[in-house]
Amino acid sequence: MYSNLEECVIDLEKNGHLVRIREEVDPYLEMAAIHLKVYEAKGPALLFENVKGSKFRAVSNLFGTIERSKFIFRDTWKAVENVIALRNDPMKALKNPFKHVGNGLAAWKALPAQQSGGQPVTTHEISISDLPFIQSWPMDGGAFVTLPQVYSEDPEKPGIMNSNLGMYRVQLNGNDYELNKEIGLHYQIHRGIGIHQDKANKMGTPLKVSCFIGGPPAHTLSAVMPLPEGMSELTFAGMLAGRRFQYSYMDGFCVSNDADFVITGEIHAGETKPEGPFGDHLGYYSLTHPFPVLKVHKVYAKPNAIFPFTVVGRPPQEDTSFGALIHELTGDAIVKEIPGVKEVHAVDAAGVHPLLFAIGSERYTPYQRVKQPTELLTISNRILGTGQLSLAKYLFITAEENKKLDTHREEEFLTYILERIDLRRDIHFQTNTTIDTLDYSGTGLNSGSKVIFAAYGEQKRELCTEVPDALKELRDYSGARLVMPGIVALQGPKFVDYAQTGREMQALSDAIRDRGDLPSCPFIILCDDSEFLAANINNFLWATFTRSNPSHDIHGVNSYYENKHWACDNVIIDARMKPHHAPPLVPDPTVEKNIERLFAKGGSLAGIL
Repeated sequence: MYSNLEECVIDLEKNGHLVRIREEVDPYLEMAAIHLKVYEAKGPALLFENVKGSKFRAVSNLFGTIERSKFIFRDTWKAVENVIALRNDPMKALKNPFKHVGNGLAAWKALPAQQSGGQPVTTHEISISDLPFIQSWPMDGGAFVTLPQVYSEDPEKPGIMNSNLGMYRVQLNGNDYELNKEIGLHYQIHRGIGIHQDKANKMGTPLKVSCFIGGPPAHTLSAVMPLPEGMSELTFAGMLAGRRFQYSYMDGFCVSNDADFVITGEIHAGETKPEGPFGDHLGYYSLTHPFPVLKVHKVYAKPNAIFPFTVVGRPPQEDTSFGALIHELTGDAIVKEIPGVKEVHAVDAAGVHPLLFAIGSERYTPYQRVKQPTELLTISNRILGTGQLSLAKYLFITAEENKKLDTHREEEFLTYILERIDLRRDIHFQTNTTIDTLDYSGTGLNSGSKVIFAAYGEQKRELCTEVPDALKELRDYSGARLVMPGIVALQGPKFVDYAQTGREMQALSDAIRDRGDLPSCPFIILCDDSEFLAANINNFLWATFTRSNPSHDIHGVNSYYENKHWACDNVIIDARMKPHHAPPLVPDPTVEKNIERLFAKGGSLAGIL
């Protein structure tokens, strides 16, 4: 159990989980590039001891593997699991109250503890410009805090137990921000801090906000936890840290006494400035949009403070490990929330939000002559109306019969669906609806469409295991490659606009139809680079589902409408890049070459890769 980040760093190093980087490293692109290489190699946590332009050290990749994360929380993991399970299923406590009394005491002992007087974190008052200005990608708008714990209180009911602790990215410089006086906060109005801001706006008062950086690793994880209703992030932080969250107030702002850095400031009603671009978790840049400005009050740093950071990019990245850790700790809460759901998997390789795989129940079939999705459609609507799952664009759902399915075995799961789906009956669209703010494949910010592919019943087809002749040597379309059974990638001309695409898709559909029926290949993916897309399952999942908007980019061979239901014989998904898409993240080749010195013989990271 750690009382601060330094203790964690020392413990990780002692046990072979951390390496110190002695060489001076530039926070502009170099630190991120090093992190990415080490994470990809499943390497250790990294302590940067010599950050160019800053006197502070920085640490990354703390949560880079599940094994290391569980090592960090080894003393408290089981107790926290038990408390969360009790919150998710309170009947356990009623059935055996004496068995679970310790869980209640554990939660009570974790209540935040207020302290008075000066604390280590307020020892030094610094400026924003003293922090390591870490920029991860060439087109980023500036330096960002990527592991912040952003704290706010309910203006109507102030106090620690009516607070929100969330991880909302913080832009430190660039754009129109006045250095040392303003920073940017990226969050949506439906978030906890957004609700607090809305209340403050109506009351005519600025919202006081504190940004904690560092402290015990439990505090960082708490900021991203999807906790059961009524459980405070700060109480959870205390349980996971094995030590109550220590706080005090300075000038009316809450301060985490165990943090390495604290930024305090106010958000004023109606004041926004451009935030971004930022290399994000879909593998593209989120573009510049107006977001709230935090007017900086004071910035504090404890003695020998360490600045934690991560790098966000095309998955998998460190936030992938975060997600797996959270899933293991909380269990599958969605199964308890939605009757009939057995499993929901937000597919990380596709950027999490664009693509869901699900398994549900199909209990209506005794009353049907033909097995087909019925209850599955009811469950689908519940899934797409629940929390963060509502941001999804694609949902593939089925029910188990004689075969045990696992949504995390992506190719096997998709194969099962494609063998059974009736493309004239089992495709269901939702148009002009909401998608992820960071997804630029739609018709505007947060605006796009969804589609449900529901399959149930007996196997209907044998899937092709090589490219069918009907898809070879098509005019204007080359490089036909098998992605997986039943799915073929075609390389097409560069996308121009949707009017031209409509004509292209009709011509492509006619050409395929004229070559005969193609039941063995239910999905055809139109792309810019078929070799890349078909190279592995992760490339297929990423490029296909992040670069398409179902209502605009799904076409079909022999497609038609019947009573407003769209049907086809073969689905064509246009996964080409479009002019309105955000650019993908591409490393700087010069920086990649510069960091080789650290991995060479004699360098701090020699032998890591």
